[in-house]
Amino acid sequence: MEERKLLRLLEAALNVSEYTDKIDIISYNSSKTRRMVHQIKDLCSILSGLMVASDYKKGQELIINKSFEDNQEFFQRIFEIGRRHKIMNPEKMRDAYGKLMYMLMDSVIPDVQDMLSFSLVIPIKTVYSFLKERDGLGLLHHDLMAEATKEIIADGKSRPQINQEIRSKERAIEWLSRKFANDNLTQEEIKHCLYSIGDNHAYLRANRDCCERISQYLQKYFNPNKIEKGYSLAISSGRNGARLSHSHEMQYLYANQTLHLWREIQHEMFMLWSLSDQDLLSDHNTYRLRDTGQGLNRVQMCPAVSKCMHSILHRAQQKAGYWVGSSVIHLGDKNVPNALMFIDKYNQVSRILNPILICLESIEPVIAKNTGLRSYVDNSFGGVDALKKSILADFFKYAFDGSGADNFFDAGSCIDGRLTSAWNWCSLIEKKSYFPIFLLTGFVGFDGDGF
Repeated sequence: MEERKLLRLLEAALNVSEYTDKIDIISYNSSKTRRMVHQIKDLCSILSGLMVASDYKKGQELIINKSFEDNQEFFQRIFEIGRRHKIMNPEKMRDAYGKLMYMLMDSVIPDVQDMLSFSLVIPIKTVYSFLKERDGLGLLHHDLMAEATKEIIADGKSRPQINQEIRSKERAIEWLSRKFANDNLTQEEIKHCLYSIGDNHAYLRANRDCCERISQYLQKYFNPNKIEKGYSLAISSGRNGARLSHSHEMQYLYANQTLHLWREIQHEMFMLWSLSDQDLLSDHNTYRLRDTGQGLNRVQMCPAVSKCMHSILHRAQQKAGYWVGSSVIHLGDKNVPNALMFIDKYNQVSRILNPILICLESIEPVIAKNTGLRSYVDNSFGGVDALKKSILADFFKYAFDGSGADNFFDAGSCIDGRLTSAWNWCSLIEKKSYFPIFLLTGFVGFDGDGF
């Protein structure tokens, strides 16, 4: 609860701060380093003022006869809470997080650090670091950990079976919390750690499993070696906005491999978050302000994220056997300027795929209950199965066609270009003949706030 109070203060301060508006501009009127220091101190002053307003006694302790340097631990803690909250809740702090990370990026620049005389960055708190400080690492190696942190999924299970799994999980949590409690680690803190690890399973279910489910639809309705009339996945460069030319079989493999790559990336997303934080806040990894064609952006190398991404790509290529398309990973260039942009880009995968899955899985129950809708689907699309295949065929063709870049030479079949073309397909959804079906099944957008 104490951390949530500080998080609300941080979000309020970031919402009124104009940090990036003042710093990320082409200006020669004043020293950029001085502007950075002034804006950082200005944000710290806002935080101190909000702390006084929310808790007068604690706020007074921050400001009476004290400088920013004296309150270094307070600022480090509140900024760490913001970074950790965003990683655990990717749909939150959409605007504020970028402002926070860019401010912290500037704070670790040696010249800025010297003028500030205090540091704002500490490592993000994890279950491992928390348990290590309190001599509780034995918890992570116990056999009951899998039982205590598993996600209970109701699909295809009876109520008694679900209740049995819930009781089994609760018993494991209670037993572990009693066994590993010590003078430095309470039972409640152990439970908090177990629930936090369990959150990872919920994240994977929402963000990784959607890639597997879409891939299963591809395998169910399409055969790479056989073209069903009206449902060919073949695309040709220059037609309907496509940038690539693939036969039906080639496009099947290309879409399937891309979905498996996205699945691997989502599986390692928390590690990529950690590495991205490391790249962004490295004091020897400088950035340059550059016009990338989409405004001024901070272009910064991403060595840690790049190494991990090449490892993930290699793993996906080994599973595929034969790789279709380019293997180029854009990081630290005009396509993906820095690690923050990389993370933001791949956070969109579930926002693209989940609305499509919800639509496909809602067609049957929605249409079966209404004779008028069933008649509309039968007359317009040839039936429910034909409708599903039409939606999927269009998605697998034009969400993986290399389109969506600012010009003809960008995007294509490179690793991040695959996601760019999927974005482009989403932006054109209103023009599709089946768009009314999306609306009838509850669709309101791909921005993560739908359904």
